[in-house]
Amino acid sequence: MNRVADRRPLRADAARNVDKIITAARQCFREHGPEVPLQTIAVTAGVGPATLFRNFADKEELVLAALHRQLGLLVDPVIEEALAGPDAADGLFRVIDALMGVASDEANLLGAVAGRRGLLTGITGDLIESVAVLLGRGQGQGTLRSDISMTDLIRLLAMLIGVVDTMEAGSDAWRRPVALVEDAIRTERPQRPLPPQAPLPGTAYGSVLG
Repeated sequence: MNRVADRRPLRADAARNVDKIITAARQCFREHGPEVPLQTIAVTAGVGPATLFRNFADKEELVLAALHRQLGLLVDPVIEEALAGPDAADGLFRVIDALMGVASDEANLLGAVAGRRGLLTGITGDLIESVAVLLGRGQGQGTLRSDISMTDLIRLLAMLIGVVDTMEAGSDAWRRPVALVEDAIRTERPQRPLPPQAPLPGTAYGSVLG
């Protein structure tokens, strides 16, 4: 069972505590990195450790809840617009852009998740279902390759999220690989230049990479 997705409605005071803990977690991960102790998050939230652990069994559960909230705030509205729009392929890539924006902004949260398989198959179940609808519509409209499956697309999304590990947190270096994926799965390549290349931070590859 996914506790993030299957939470029962909370009392008002308990809901406020959960909101404070999630807000503090995002702040602490942003300021201190993926290894920030849960005690620091509890202090920042103004709650005791018992309150934190009553709502979140461990750091990963807290991280997934924080990501789930950001996806709800920043990606769900884009999904609604995409599903209501006439161009499914355009809608699909607006959803991917929104997802990658969250992944970049919350890079330290992603870094705290021990295994990322649950990221796409668990907390983002609704997102995956919506992406499947957009893929099917795009294929029906002739704008997305008919030989692309949802398995392919899920793997491509997982690969794109992995791009966050190769760039500065909060940057938009993901736009170039997203554009490359778009070129690969559209039936016609968009007539636009690729977004600019961004360097790989913290590496000595500059002399051999373009």
